[in-house]
Amino acid sequence: MLLTVTVGNTNIHLGVFAGSGDHAELVRDWRIHTQPHLTADEFALQLRGLLGPDIEQVTGVAGLSTVPSLLREMREMLPRYFGRGPHVLLEPGVRTGVPLLVDNPKEVGTDRVAHSLAAHENYPDGPCIVVAFGTATVVDAVSAKGEFLGGVIAPGVNLAVEALSEHTVTVRKVELMPPRSVIGKNTVEALQSGIIYGFAGQVDGLVERIRREVPGFDGDDVTVVGTGFMAPLMIGECRTITAHHPHLALDGLRRVHERSRRSGKGRV
Repeated sequence: MLLTVTVGNTNIHLGVFAGSGDHAELVRDWRIHTQPHLTADEFALQLRGLLGPDIEQVTGVAGLSTVPSLLREMREMLPRYFGRGPHVLLEPGVRTGVPLLVDNPKEVGTDRVAHSLAAHENYPDGPCIVVAFGTATVVDAVSAKGEFLGGVIAPGVNLAVEALSEHTVTVRKVELMPPRSVIGKNTVEALQSGIIYGFAGQVDGLVERIRREVPGFDGDDVTVVGTGFMAPLMIGECRTITAHHPHLALDGLRRVHERSRRSGKGRV
């Protein structure tokens, strides 16, 4: 089995795949809160606790981290605790098969690279727009050839809620759920409407602008795929999203790992 690990600013998403290629299946996944000061040993203990006896079935690991401190710890953890199997840590310089057509490819977050690879492989009939609902809301364009063309980064839903409650004395945090109406009849509903429908409108506006301005994205073959831990809340409110893939980054890591093994580079 292949263990995949994506470390984000808010959550760590873990998944275990059985099989490979077209027969690969995600058999289990977990989300845990990101603790940026974990040591390599503490991180490994968390993984072992979640996997339990299945740890013995892990034959390889693929990981990425957008948190620099945990990326450093992952470099130490993988050979120390998973040394018997091939592992890949997705970093700048690792070959993924995704051309990064941007000013500075090293600045592109590795989660965005994994998303792009998985989106192109899962929806190969045309270009893709990936909308990742996480700590930030990230909207990326992937060409029909699988090229990463760039994207848009905006504050995420939770980040906006925290900022609003922190800087506004009379506003408190609310449960994120669609209100009865776009016009709130009380403060809670007004906040829910502004947050959920406001962010949905932002995403739809960005997607429509990309489709209007980026060559090749104005046809009927464009897939707009939503992913990320906030996607279940938002995709139903975004009229432009046509697909939901909750494990896009994990699938991208699986594909990077398989590409690495085919090229004969078990450890990267």
